Amino acid sequence: MSKKHPSEIEEEEAINEPKQSEKSSAKTHTDILREQISDGDASFKRSNSSILISSFTAGLEIGFSFLMICSLFYFLSDKVETDTAFKLISFVYPLGFVLVILGRSSLFTEQSSLLSLPVFSGKQKVHRLLKLWGLIIVGNLFGGYLIALTLSWIGPKLGIFDSATIEEVALHILGNELTTIFVSAILAGWLMGLLSWLLTSTKDTISKIIIIFLITGIMSFSKLHHSIIGSIEVFSGMLNSSQISIGDYAEFEGLALLGNAIGGVVFVALLKYRAFSFNFSGKTY
Repeated sequence: MSKKHPSEIEEEEAINEPKQSEKSSAKTHTDILREQISDGDASFKRSNSSILISSFTAGLEIGFSFLMICSLFYFLSDKVETDTAFKLISFVYPLGFVLVILGRSSLFTEQSSLLSLPVFSGKQKVHRLLKLWGLIIVGNLFGGYLIALTLSWIGPKLGIFDSATIEEVALHILGNELTTIFVSAILAGWLMGLLSWLLTSTKDTISKIIIIFLITGIMSFSKLHHSIIGSIEVFSGMLNSSQISIGDYAEFEGLALLGNAIGGVVFVALLKYRAFSFNFSGKTY
């Protein structure tokens, strides 16, 4: 049997290398859980100012979804029926989420399930989780208030939408009973928790964008209530409509935040952790 020249051996190794790396790049569910716990635990080690700035930035950035929602609705208002216009909004709704998530800003609904995993694994305490949630929520809401004020002013000035559009979008969000909003927010939190889980399963940017569009597009098309973009929509409506009071905003926001947290923690973090944690050497992680 003839011996292979060293250059031929190197060529064969080079050909086989991509196949081996491709095979090893596929993440198992335990790999995803381990990475999620590690990422969540890292957030607990960040300073309070870092968390606040990151979450404030997320509140600002997700406002670009609101910009596109109002702009598209205003553009379609005399061209299609109102129900159709709201369904078509699902094509632009994901924009702010893409900016926030790929930009690594801290969004409460994406972080709620992720941050609870270190608590389930025993690495962090509940009181530290609640403090971290509080910081992120405060940053998200105040960033949202600022972008809401800005867009409520600049939209009519640019002629891309008017106050009536802002009011109609807000009333559309509030057009359900409180119980319905709460259950809807649970489903939205569930989807956002799954979004975080699915994003950890891939490192490809295009795949991540597709996942974000699919998950958040579902939320928009099915009118599920998201506490942060919803806060911008309803707060803006309160600024531009006598039909929406601060009490309406507070009721909506309280239920949306609670529902989103329950959906993310119970239906994603807890169930995923209990399902896969025993795969770590036969014991919990």
